[in-house]
Amino acid sequence: MTTVIFACVENAGRSQMATAFFNALADPRRARALSAGTAPASRVHPEVVATMREAGIEIGHVTPRLLTAELAAGAELLVTMGCGDACPFVPGLRREDWNLPDPKGQPPERVREIRDEIRRRVEGLVKSEGFERIAP
Repeated sequence: MTTVIFACVENAGRSQMATAFFNALADPRRARALSAGTAPASRVHPEVVATMREAGIEIGHVTPRLLTAELAAGAELLVTMGCGDACPFVPGLRREDWNLPDPKGQPPERVREIRDEIRRRVEGLVKSEGFERIAP
């Protein structure tokens, strides 16, 4: 099983959306996603929860967590989203950076744009890595 970590600063927006989309789209027997942040917030941003709810995904119960070298060491891919140099370097861990704006405090239409871009990128990642769900 492949583990992908999506990381941003507060783990309360972009990385939570990416993780939720990945786990909804990828075959759970082949890959899973976790999310974390370098300075986790106390909760997922309300505007992100509301926008994901519109997409049919509930993330209001999720608690942001700290990105540690130990957590990253258990993954094969780290996708960063704005944490820059604060994200840990783990030898042998493939790393990709998605330059995406922070949805925190943005109006609903902007949060939707960010959400939709994250979904497109996650769909591309799932396809390119061969993690699509296989019909029974």
